[in-house]
Amino acid sequence: MGETLRIGACQTAEILGDIEPALACIEDFATEADVRGVDLLLFPECFLQGYLVEEQHVHEHAVDLGSPRFGSVLRRMERFKPTLVFGVIEQDGQTYFNTAVVVTRGRLMGVYRKTHLVPGESLFHKGDAYPTFEMQGIRFGINICYDTQFAEAAAPIAAQGAQLLLVPAQNMMRRDAAHHWKHLHNTIRTERAREAGMWLVSADVTGERDECRIGLGPTSIINPRGEVVAEVPLMTTGMAVADIS
Repeated sequence: MGETLRIGACQTAEILGDIEPALACIEDFATEADVRGVDLLLFPECFLQGYLVEEQHVHEHAVDLGSPRFGSVLRRMERFKPTLVFGVIEQDGQTYFNTAVVVTRGRLMGVYRKTHLVPGESLFHKGDAYPTFEMQGIRFGINICYDTQFAEAAAPIAAQGAQLLLVPAQNMMRRDAAHHWKHLHNTIRTERAREAGMWLVSADVTGERDECRIGLGPTSIINPRGEVVAEVPLMTTGMAVADIS
């Protein structure tokens, strides 16, 4: 009998430019995940600082992953059993990336830098690698949000024998666009899952930023046949959980 990995995906409120409540949110979900026996817990894109691609926000809040500042973030994670995957705005010298980090017991196990950027992400540089990671016999990789519109972003991960694709996302959109896309996100993701033969797990934000922008979700767990097996309802916060083998 093969190994089983219990995966959790968190649909959260949007938090912009304030790391402390973002960390508190991670801690709350990680505590719940621990109780529910979750092994691997996913959070949205750029979650630590909030996804706002404006020069002042990026320059003020970006973090060097080797810095004492990020070291203090890692220490907050030491007490949690689940491996945590969450988005950060990363600074490397004078270069900025839209990055997802993999953290186990307060140790940085690796990173993925978004490889496909929308026109509004010109402050970021593209990543150029598709690392994979292994937990309990299950290999996984990461795509970030817009990456999922491109089969070539999932293919290198599947080619390494991965059974699972994690997708931190952030779809806080203008209201008309949000309602147009609310079902299309899963349509695209189910297509990726089927063609790559992998489970696909997404995590997104929800709620209203202002009178113009709204985040609906969805946060979903999709099997390799393209079937949604767990999902957080739109416009609610919560955690989707499923066992992957």
